[in-house]
Amino acid sequence: MARLIYSGITSLDGYTADAAGDFDWATPDEEVHAFINALERKIGTYLYGRRMYETMAFWETARELVDPPDVVREYTDIWQAAEKVVYSHNLEAVTTTRTRVERTFDAAEVRRLATESRLSVSVGGPGLAAHALKAGIVDEIHRFVTPIIVGGGTRFLPEHLRMPLELRGERRFRNGMVYLRYVVPQA
Repeated sequence: MARLIYSGITSLDGYTADAAGDFDWATPDEEVHAFINALERKIGTYLYGRRMYETMAFWETARELVDPPDVVREYTDIWQAAEKVVYSHNLEAVTTTRTRVERTFDAAEVRRLATESRLSVSVGGPGLAAHALKAGIVDEIHRFVTPIIVGGGTRFLPEHLRMPLELRGERRFRNGMVYLRYVVPQA
């Protein structure tokens, strides 16, 4: 069965971007990137808010990089093959293939999409993920913790959310990053 997965790279103190909006400290090395690629092969659809979509649109042209590493070429193929849905009230047009815009986030429709999909669905970005988490439709949370404290910025998880989780997987990487896979228990 396909799953609705929220995944992200965070600082130790729980931020996806620092107070200046930077996230260069979260760039995965080749070992981490290869692991992420293996996880992402199971994703058939990416759900994004406008800002996350604009960040991820880089992957539409990543093949144009001069001699990119194998992990970058591989992720480019994975990302381009997937469907993308962008939730935005003001995005006029998309710049990537296999992409459509939805004006409102409908939790029931997203749950149906995840249930009926052959491959899992990924909700990207803490803003959009907050809607899915608060609606109780997220099945798994995958968190990559970077060994840095940034002191503030964009939180990975929304405030005032209470949700029991079960740790189902973990991995430590040579660069100090740690992967944690949590599953939301079924009621």
